[in-house]
Amino acid sequence: MNNSIKNIFKCGFLTVLILSATSCEDYLERSPDSIISEETAFQNFTNFQGFTEELYHCIPNFTLAYWVSAWNFGEDEIESTAGTFTVSYNFDRGNFWAWQAEQGGGVGWFDKANASTTDGHHAKALWPLAWSGIRKANLGLENLYRLTDATDEERRFIEGQLLFFRGWFHFQLIQYFGGMPYIDTVLPSDEKLRLPRLSYKESADRITADLRRAADLLPLDWDDTTVGKRTIGKNSMRINKAMALGYLGKNLLWAASPLMNYTSSGSKSYDTNYAKQAADVFGELLQLVETGQTIYSLMPFAQKSNMFYTTGQNWAMPGGTEAMFRAPTTGANGSNYQISKQFMPLLISQGDATMFMPTANYVHDNYGMANGLPLPDDITKADPESGYDPNYPWKGRDPRFYSDITFDGVKVIQGAIPDASEEQNRYANLFTNGSYRNLSNGSRTGYMSRKFVPLRANKYDNAYDWGASLHINVPYMRLADIYLMYAESVLMGYNSPNAPSATFGKTAIEAVNVIRDRAGMANVHSKYTGSVEDFLPELRRERAVELAFERHRFTDLRRWMLLIEAPYTIKTSVELDRVGDFNVDDPTENRVANIREVVILERPFTERHYWLPLKVSDVSLYPEMTQNPGW
Repeated sequence: MNNSIKNIFKCGFLTVLILSATSCEDYLERSPDSIISEETAFQNFTNFQGFTEELYHCIPNFTLAYWVSAWNFGEDEIESTAGTFTVSYNFDRGNFWAWQAEQGGGVGWFDKANASTTDGHHAKALWPLAWSGIRKANLGLENLYRLTDATDEERRFIEGQLLFFRGWFHFQLIQYFGGMPYIDTVLPSDEKLRLPRLSYKESADRITADLRRAADLLPLDWDDTTVGKRTIGKNSMRINKAMALGYLGKNLLWAASPLMNYTSSGSKSYDTNYAKQAADVFGELLQLVETGQTIYSLMPFAQKSNMFYTTGQNWAMPGGTEAMFRAPTTGANGSNYQISKQFMPLLISQGDATMFMPTANYVHDNYGMANGLPLPDDITKADPESGYDPNYPWKGRDPRFYSDITFDGVKVIQGAIPDASEEQNRYANLFTNGSYRNLSNGSRTGYMSRKFVPLRANKYDNAYDWGASLHINVPYMRLADIYLMYAESVLMGYNSPNAPSATFGKTAIEAVNVIRDRAGMANVHSKYTGSVEDFLPELRRERAVELAFERHRFTDLRRWMLLIEAPYTIKTSVELDRVGDFNVDDPTENRVANIREVVILERPFTERHYWLPLKVSDVSLYPEMTQNPGW
């Protein structure tokens, strides 16, 4: 038993906390010439910033975490039946242990057996690199006094980045695992670890202090500073005040949310105090945005795809003016070949079987009509109020439905098809028993996702080829998310859909309408604006549409305490028949018959599924490191 503990001490959780991401063997193999003194490493801004830069490379790129990357674990998406090795497949069956590398989770972005900051995006993972990043941030903070050859601005920017990353990594951990030990010193390797798990809110309070201090130290735009002018035009991904405010507000909103409040108080309502604090922080940020003091603005809807991918632009980083926080990419996006084809059936994508597609229930429950109203609960019935017609179910929909979803009849292949036998596959045959509905390597649901790849990323148009330089990188946080989090926090903190925060003039309704206006959608219907109870479900639906498939849904359902509740536990397909003439120019004009939903899967969730289980090896280290309830 003692030998096992010693091995865990050397190779497990404590290794990442106490040593570094580099193994003991690698360290011993270094030549003496490669080691520099602490005084030299931290004495000036250039050297200290070089040390700090590695923190950016601790950010896991969930988009590219594996050749087949699964990052959506809500009711929003399902994989083809070939994808039985994915984390999402296991999560759907209640096996949340699967996030761990030793439990088969090495294909995900949560964990890797040999995580590294230097071996490309496939080696990066949240659990090991978060602890490594926290240690590195603490090491930098404890050596700030050595930064003697520096201006006040240089000292502020170094400290701000270090504090941001310490808070950010802790936040990434607690939102999935609950309250954790808050590591704010470099832990000595010769002392036993006895740090207790804090409550969620205690952890959030510590994060708040770090992110608030970071926001006060960091610039809004590095290019406008003396330090930043040395790297002008290359500073867009450096941590700034807006990023720190964005995550400060998010941390406070999460602490306010029903799940986090329930763990502390036993109440499944929002904590209005935390919500009000979140609203005021988001308001502070949006006031800066709307007065033109930040580098961020909402992208025009016609350029929406640039937030997630670029193509034909020499591997330019996607994100535009809207992406606020992204994982860096190591060189050109070499894995686009697989990533781009996860969203298309094998039939037209050549060589890969595991595909991911929107569930029909997610599409029907959230993507409504262009007039702002949702679809009826029963999609087989017409709805005179919204204008939905089950005979023409694709007509008159939210513009984001057309930008995000490939539905039956959409023209997929744009160019020539040398193989005449596949000419029929030019259009998405997503009707029941259509050629795109192969369960193993096609669409199980009757829909496909087009949000993260161009339609031309298929077997014949070849937009995924290396020469097309298709670069995919889904951001962690973007400005539209800030507006929607502001709307939620001001709604719950100020107890009205019509009240602004103390720092920003827009109400929750007006903040949501900013996002709808950008998409060309009608404003929130008056039937939903009279009370908090009426508006909250509509706000959540707006969040589901605007941020669809961007990794937010799983945590949203958890923090709202809806993950284990019907109808969020089911995944369905849409079944339909084509009737009448097929319109090749406008698929919304195609008539269908017998449209209906069929349940594919029901997830066996209980209350324990609100938190991921910690590793058995980690909770065995010392008594205070306890396992999450039910695991």
